[in-house]
Amino acid sequence: MSRTVAVLGASRNREKFGNKAVRAFAYRGYRVIPINLRPGLIEGIRVFTSVLSVPDRIDLATVYLQPSVGRSVMKELAQKGIPEVWLNPGADGEDVAEMARAVGLEPILDCSIVGIGESPASYPSDVRRMG
Repeated sequence: MSRTVAVLGASRNREKFGNKAVRAFAYRGYRVIPINLRPGLIEGIRVFTSVLSVPDRIDLATVYLQPSVGRSVMKELAQKGIPEVWLNPGADGEDVAEMARAVGLEPILDCSIVGIGESPASYPSDVRRMG
């Protein structure tokens, strides 16, 4: 069974890392759940507006949000019981990491795309690597 990843800050813009992550994790066989305030589809995958609206278990979350927004979702990640949380470059402010720790999370401060053995450079906007 594949692991489920929530991509917080998933983007429809293929130039953004929040989109590259959706494609990279899908390519690696993860079940991807894009999280974005605007419902619809990202890369053909149904978007949820928060991790709390996802009815299924989430194995890991990768965060691509501005720190001011990232701080506000740490409680939701903890409430959902997500055991692995990645704060990617740009989303990894010390105040976000502190908030994560304050709610019982142990954030990983690194690029989750690289963490799964991929390179963000492998996902240019004009290339589809969904499988």
